[in-house]
Amino acid sequence: MNIGRWARLLLAAAPLLAGCGDFWQAPSGSSSTSFSLANSGNLALAPGATSGNTATITVTPGSSFSGTVALTCAVTTSISSAVSPATCSLSPTSLTLSASTAQSSTLTATTTSTTTTGAYNIAVTGTSGSVAQSTTVCVEVTSGSATCTSNAGSSGVFYVLNQTTDQIVALKIASGQLTTIGAVTPPSSPLAIAVAPNDKFLYVSTGLGIYLYNIGSTGALTLGNSSQAVSSEPAYTMQVDATNGWLVDAVSGVAQLNAVAISSSTGGLAAAGESEQHVALPSATPIQLAISPTDSSTCADCYVFVAMGSGGTEIVNFNPGNANPFGGTGNIALTNSSGGANTVAVDPTNRLLYVGESAALSATQSGGLRAFTIASGGVTPIASPYPSQGTGPSSILPSADGKYVYVANQSVSGSAYGNIASYSVATSGLTSVGSVAAGATGLIGLAEDSTSTFLLAVDFAGSPDLEAYTMSAGTLTSVLTSTTGTDPVGAAAIAAAP
Repeated sequence: MNIGRWARLLLAAAPLLAGCGDFWQAPSGSSSTSFSLANSGNLALAPGATSGNTATITVTPGSSFSGTVALTCAVTTSISSAVSPATCSLSPTSLTLSASTAQSSTLTATTTSTTTTGAYNIAVTGTSGSVAQSTTVCVEVTSGSATCTSNAGSSGVFYVLNQTTDQIVALKIASGQLTTIGAVTPPSSPLAIAVAPNDKFLYVSTGLGIYLYNIGSTGALTLGNSSQAVSSEPAYTMQVDATNGWLVDAVSGVAQLNAVAISSSTGGLAAAGESEQHVALPSATPIQLAISPTDSSTCADCYVFVAMGSGGTEIVNFNPGNANPFGGTGNIALTNSSGGANTVAVDPTNRLLYVGESAALSATQSGGLRAFTIASGGVTPIASPYPSQGTGPSSILPSADGKYVYVANQSVSGSAYGNIASYSVATSGLTSVGSVAAGATGLIGLAEDSTSTFLLAVDFAGSPDLEAYTMSAGTLTSVLTSTTGTDPVGAAAIAAAP
């Protein structure tokens, strides 16, 4: 999945189609059997304050969740060499939930008159059985009137495709809290979403074709193009190129890559009656595509890469300056013919291609991450595949600075949950940084928000729908979990505004 700073999501968990294998089968799990945590907001207090130093932690069950949630807190980020650093406590430390009624606990941040001023992150974790969710409160200890603006953080706008409820939801994180900007219901069930690099348009693929939404100044969406489809293709995967001049898509069950010329100013067709351009693919099972993020009419090493499951990964030369942008093609064969190429992504500077394959390794966690250098003559593999640390890699996210790459695994052998693995990137290859647990074993989509504050992950199976992580030298720390609607929503895809 190519999700650089300028275009963040290309994929949706469309219904299983013949030839795709069971990798995309919707899992049986549901966020309704889990719960989510939220908090009342960040705190600002003077050292030693005994008032204004509490926040409410709300635990909301899914529609069928019942059980006891144990709550703990920890100061996870504090000032270096702090004197009398802030501490935390919760009351109560356990909540018994049933039906759909939310319950709350009070978080207290304790300081003394000698506590070093600055921002302290407090992570609150709720645990019930094997399920753990968390939320983070940032405490600004100050002798003035400043409010907490760091660590807990705020994000740019991002969009989540809730496939079960047929909605696209516009969201942002403000001071560590998830805020809903608005939601729209497309003319037909949504399949995939893609943000234009100029941040003016969101394209939504549906069973009736691809529709255009204008992005307002707040991130809110309004249906554009006179409510008419830009393309009749029910795209399974799609992306807008860096020039904002081409919408490239592929349809599951069709051995063909499509491109339609679009206007960078209106988002609609570049000319009335614009004809689509096509190039044949060797497989009718396109799963995910990625376009070189630096494509231009003078780029000699720009391509469209298409992961095609058992068909490997197709490489298509791409020149947006031509009337037909497609050129010659090539194919990257699978590491193991019994596996599948399920996800692709490109480094933000078009330096490296990443491919995620199942059955790439003989280890228990058999998923593999392959890396290739990109040049005008094609791609060259570097020492890979690297272990994806799961069996079903479903999404790849290179960081906006190109220093790290993250791989979401839909499935992990021996676990009921997926994970996200991190790697540092160097000219000689990749080095594992570690991994964190993700949601239930559903399709996990990734995006980096426009401020590079959060890595965002959505999970079709819920538990949770959305999880936000901070990124520090490739290490991920969960700071927020939330639903993205009235569960179960089937959060199938995420796209962050540039």
